[in-house]
Amino acid sequence: MNLYLETLLFTSDIVVPIFFIVFLGYLLRRYRVIDEGFVTTSSRLVFTITLPALVFMSISQTDFKAVFNPQLLLLFAAFTLATVALLWWFSGRMKLAANARGVFVQGAFRGNFGIVGLAVCFNMFAEPGLAQASVVLACVIPLYNVLSVLVLSIPRQDSRVSPRKIIRDIITNPLILSVVFAMPFSYNGWHLPVIGDAIGNYFASLTLPLALLAIGGSLDLKSLRNSSVTAGWATALKLVIIPVAGTLLAWLYGFRGQDVGILMVLYACPTAAASFVMAKAMQGDAQLAANIILTTTLGCVLTLSGGIYLLRLWQVI
Repeated sequence: MNLYLETLLFTSDIVVPIFFIVFLGYLLRRYRVIDEGFVTTSSRLVFTITLPALVFMSISQTDFKAVFNPQLLLLFAAFTLATVALLWWFSGRMKLAANARGVFVQGAFRGNFGIVGLAVCFNMFAEPGLAQASVVLACVIPLYNVLSVLVLSIPRQDSRVSPRKIIRDIITNPLILSVVFAMPFSYNGWHLPVIGDAIGNYFASLTLPLALLAIGGSLDLKSLRNSSVTAGWATALKLVIIPVAGTLLAWLYGFRGQDVGILMVLYACPTAAASFVMAKAMQGDAQLAANIILTTTLGCVLTLSGGIYLLRLWQVI
């Protein structure tokens, strides 16, 4: 019991501040300190500038050669592709609206590994865990963003949306471009000039507060009740079903210790704030995206700490 309480407190220290900023955004919108214009503008700013800066700075400062594990990355990629295919089939059976289907799929598979995940891995495994998790992040970002663009684009196929446009959306996605530009720095050990490093860190530090305030400002508690079934399914899949299946597969495949711990955290993280930003930018159901982020962020305090506790109890990590 003491181990579980310690794990719960440690996970809460990471997740509660995130939820607090979301709640602050909700209060600021309710009392008209911020408005819809702020939510739209800040979401666009995060998507095009600050989040790509955060991704670039995180990856470019990591020693790629030291922590590269191709088997781990291949397992993650294969499991993610299979998961998205099953989620797409399941969303079709749910008969969701076109602008909600892709948002549901994205919300169920796309975790906040870049913010919550890295922090948890560092607290679990210190610097070696953070270094390996950062390299995993270099694979996570392009794969998640390509899949997100696809699931958000395909349901709205009409005369204005062609396969060529989908491909253009993928190759011009700011987050994917940030990974492409960061990899040579990580692989070759290059460094930005001091001024460039300072500017990049300034932009990167804006990402979390802006994104979370925008999410809070878009929340509608009445809408949360109305979308409870859809958001509830996405939450159960994101926090319980997918992490259990992914961690069990990793263990059966032979991963142990830090490797299986990182994969468990990767699958069990709450839905990424970037999913709201992308859903809004691509005319998806941004309200549903915000609701999924809220419910998974609240729920992961228990589920993520529970997963860490069980892995420690069974001496897997």
